Amino acid sequence: MTTLLIQTEHILLTVSFPALEQMTPEQFYQFCQANRDLRIERTAQGEVMIMPPAFSDTGNRNVKISQQVANWAAQDETGEAFDSSTGFTLPNGAMRSPDTSWIRLERWNALTDEQKASFAPICPDFVIELWSASDALSRLQAKMQGYSKDGAVLEFLIDLREISAEADRKNVTVHVYRPGRTPEILENPEAVSGDPELPGFRLRMAKIC
Repeated sequence: MTTLLIQTEHILLTVSFPALEQMTPEQFYQFCQANRDLRIERTAQGEVMIMPPAFSDTGNRNVKISQQVANWAAQDETGEAFDSSTGFTLPNGAMRSPDTSWIRLERWNALTDEQKASFAPICPDFVIELWSASDALSRLQAKMQGYSKDGAVLEFLIDLREISAEADRKNVTVHVYRPGRTPEILENPEAVSGDPELPGFRLRMAKIC
């Protein structure tokens, strides 16, 4: 059975097709190629998640986050940074596209050119996800825990849902995940440090909000 999870900005629709078999990795790749304008992910259970392009304000925040990671990576020179359009095939079989990610150079260079040119079979070392209004907490927590189990050493889940034009409603929460540890919750931080996993990296929140 094929299950599609169709996400809008505010709701997540589940559509099941009992008569259709679950897509093979090759079929899923072809499906993504045929729908390049959509953001598509697949869970470890084979559910296909279809998401529309990000709203303008979300896209603006995404690029500011990716810019900070990319600038740090260019100076650090120990890894490669990736934006939200990048898909990775995780060891558990899921295909995920984090909003921003980073992979150590020795792990990235161990992949073949063919693997790099597809949804590379690797879990990023560092992942950042933005929490949107349509995301259920339980689904996001499962997603973040999946990264940890598959090899991520550091993850930031940024909750900007209460950001608005009103000065008194700029509430920001950042959940910091590390393997084997309870997530650390930071309320309205000025910056979030990547030490010791990413030496010298600081995500400055004022540049995002």
